[in-house]
Amino acid sequence: MKTYAPRSAFLPTTQEDLHQRSWDQIDIAFISADAYVDHPSFALALLARMLEKEGYRVGIIAQPDWFSTKDFLKLGKPRLCALISGGNIDSMVSHYTANNKPRSEDEYTPGGKAGKRPDRPTLVYTAKAREAYGKDIPIIIGGLEASLRRFSHYDYWTDKVRKPIILDAKADLLVYGMGERQLLEITHRLDGGESIKDLTDIPGTVYATNPLSFNKDNFPTVELPSFEQVSDRDKQSNTPTEDGKRFYAQAFALQKKEENPIAGKRVIQTCMNRLVVQNPPALPLEEAFFDRLHELPFTLDAHPDYEAAGGIPALEEVQFSITSNRGCFGSCSFCAITSHQGRMIQTRSKESLVREAKRMAAHPGFKGYIHDLGGPTANFQGLACDRQTEYGPCATKECLFPGPCKNLKDYHARYLDLLEAIEAIKNVKRVFIRSGIRYDYLLEVCDETTRKRFMHHLVRYNVSGQLKVAPEHVSDHVLDAMGKPRSELFDQFSDLYQETTEQAGKKQYLIPYFIAAHPGSTLSDAIELALYLNKLQFIPDQVQEFYPTPGTVSTCMYYTGLDPRPGKRFASIYVPKGRERHLQRALLQFNRKENRPLVLEALEKAKRKDLSRILLARR
Repeated sequence: MKTYAPRSAFLPTTQEDLHQRSWDQIDIAFISADAYVDHPSFALALLARMLEKEGYRVGIIAQPDWFSTKDFLKLGKPRLCALISGGNIDSMVSHYTANNKPRSEDEYTPGGKAGKRPDRPTLVYTAKAREAYGKDIPIIIGGLEASLRRFSHYDYWTDKVRKPIILDAKADLLVYGMGERQLLEITHRLDGGESIKDLTDIPGTVYATNPLSFNKDNFPTVELPSFEQVSDRDKQSNTPTEDGKRFYAQAFALQKKEENPIAGKRVIQTCMNRLVVQNPPALPLEEAFFDRLHELPFTLDAHPDYEAAGGIPALEEVQFSITSNRGCFGSCSFCAITSHQGRMIQTRSKESLVREAKRMAAHPGFKGYIHDLGGPTANFQGLACDRQTEYGPCATKECLFPGPCKNLKDYHARYLDLLEAIEAIKNVKRVFIRSGIRYDYLLEVCDETTRKRFMHHLVRYNVSGQLKVAPEHVSDHVLDAMGKPRSELFDQFSDLYQETTEQAGKKQYLIPYFIAAHPGSTLSDAIELALYLNKLQFIPDQVQEFYPTPGTVSTCMYYTGLDPRPGKRFASIYVPKGRERHLQRALLQFNRKENRPLVLEALEKAKRKDLSRILLARR
């Protein structure tokens, strides 16, 4: 992939870059497990450009060699601090499949080659940075990997509960969430002469302290069951105890309840002889702040050092995509976006989005197509309800599940306005929607007139042959465990999409995503889904097998066998494990020759061999 911007347009990565700027020292070393891509979809660039705008000298150390301190010192010691991130996605997910098999590619590495980052880089890089910089330079960890491991957490790859990552990493401070407000306050206060040990009051941060010196009374505080309680294992069998699993589910439920930037309390958890303290979440970004961030001078290119290797594959999908919103009020149990970006939707102004689109259209590599206008969910374009402004998200109720809240607001007219404004820009041929839409929100909250307008616009201008949506399953109790809408809504949307497509004189397809082996799913449920797919005459090319990643409700279910959501009262839930996971996955692709033995085994175990003629008929 060609890089169009000159090297001087990027933040410094070498001593030569520093000399060209006449810098004798950097203020902040930004160390990341991802390659350096100067695009706002990459947290490294977004945060580094923000700090640059504030006047700080930021140096980038991307994917350093972790076997020595050489790369960590290539820009010298930073004056203020070192920031460490595991990258845009969890490194363990990047390295291993849901079946714990090593992946052969890494999209955030030059040429897509694997092996340029270690497992758990937040831990590895922090140790090397400490060795390189000594005890006097504060080390601050953040990013998705750290954010979702801020308390004791189940680790799928070792099948154990691990300690809070700030203790494992021995970092000075952890920034959770998206990080902009926190980093601005941290750097300003360090620059003003404060010690990192004084920075214990910043929202959106986590620190460790001595339990004996901590005062619980100076701020409303919620205490979680301790690490020792949530990780309790039987000494003889070395398996989790029932008490340990229940404590884990209770701790998870308490932690989730306080993920409210308006009314959240401080949360603490003891671990051995230390106390981990989480301050309440940082406030959401105002529109003007969000606008300024995304209008910083990004080149939209990968660093020129990577061009010879073929560039960074992860950039291809997002290079000409625009972020219009952040956060999600969906309630998908298997997703951690609400724990990282929050449930309060943050949006940008139409004027800012138009300016960004015009800059994209002027890029030498632009072909006329904006690949996406959206965020975690494209049609979530504002706060779920007016109440959130004063009180934040409801602690014990979801906005869309099990049905839409009566106070839920509709933003499809706003989204249409944004699409039409960007489509009108010179040299923009099409604007696609790839970040996905919630069809239940469209069907149940949007008024009929706006829904028709939206659907007609969608199929005419924003779909390139296929629209991907995520019903995930058809079994009612599996959908309940997933926090997803009932299956008939997908059928309703499918009919509406087909009807609207035909009216537009087009031939376009709806591609549904499904998850195999999610907690709550039995073999009978997987067979029900296979029969549904057979009826649709649709077999997915790719099937997502449930992946227990840190920070999700589903992962808590997977480890504990309990449902931690409000109102569920820690009810027991069935969890498919081991070989059954493979059987459930095979059922979703029952027509594949290599899956036939697994499908037969699944039908036999479920005592449904009578279905073999239907599912295994030659096609």
